[in-house]
Amino acid sequence: MPDPRSEIVRRIRAGRSFLVAAHASPDGDALGSTAAMGFILEALGKTFWLINDSPAPPQYGWLELPAPLLDRPPCDDYDLAIVLDCGDAPRLGGLDGHLDPARTAVIDHHLGNPGFGAVNWIDPASGATGEMVALLAKDLGVPLVGPIAEALYTAMATDTGFFSFSGTTAVCLELVAEMIRGGLNVGEVGARIKNQWSMNRIRLWSEVLGSLSLHGHGQVGAIRVSQKMFSRTGTGPEDCEGLINNALRIKGVQAAVLVRELPEGGVKFSLRSVGPVNIQQVAAAFGGGGHKNASGGKLETPLDEAEATLIKALTKVVEPARG
Repeated sequence: MPDPRSEIVRRIRAGRSFLVAAHASPDGDALGSTAAMGFILEALGKTFWLINDSPAPPQYGWLELPAPLLDRPPCDDYDLAIVLDCGDAPRLGGLDGHLDPARTAVIDHHLGNPGFGAVNWIDPASGATGEMVALLAKDLGVPLVGPIAEALYTAMATDTGFFSFSGTTAVCLELVAEMIRGGLNVGEVGARIKNQWSMNRIRLWSEVLGSLSLHGHGQVGAIRVSQKMFSRTGTGPEDCEGLINNALRIKGVQAAVLVRELPEGGVKFSLRSVGPVNIQQVAAAFGGGGHKNASGGKLETPLDEAEATLIKALTKVVEPARG
């Protein structure tokens, strides 16, 4: 049995038509990987469709896509669905159940991915799914230049905190070096990624960070975002990207939680940590998942209760590290 990476390469070479999907509410890694995979298929002369249950976030409106981003497969006539950066099938949102598992290849770097395709290349050691897509491009003989490079850089840079998170790999940096030699202007692309804020987002962050609280002897930072905050500032969930990392900037904070109230009830939570503090196990205990230092999930409880529950769980995790 060939390894999953080789099998995906084989199926791409042999196939003629493809779906490319990623998790709903795509972040930089999901959208960048989707765009890059589309450009790879285009370079190979394949027929393909890009699909996602959610539209592209406004802050990535500048990112060039090789095809429109559809909300459903246009037809059932495809050889392979390539699902990117998706920790499990439910994260596909409304696309879950619309893809044939027997014709699905999963490419992902999240811990705990159950492997819901016929071929599953799951590599938690990779810094980003974009890193894995870049390796596929090289396997397929597609140069990492032009729009492919910009999409891959967006994927890798955003998922590694611009190459500052502990998950950043040597392979990731070597791929970026190759793209720079091929003409990638990291200054231009980096500015497009970072400089997309609105005044409303500034107002949201000002209000939210003003209520940040510390717990567990100052080792746990907690941030909460209510629907009223969104309403007051004219913002939405997309304006919360990167917000949680500010809690980790406080001296002594080893883990952080962000709880975001959902309009239908319950909360979406994000967890972050530094060093040896493993918050993936905390997320998993509440039905979520992710990485050792970056995880998340949902809770069907009110905002106050969810925040208290997660703070208590994080405090237990950081105490051994402190001791």
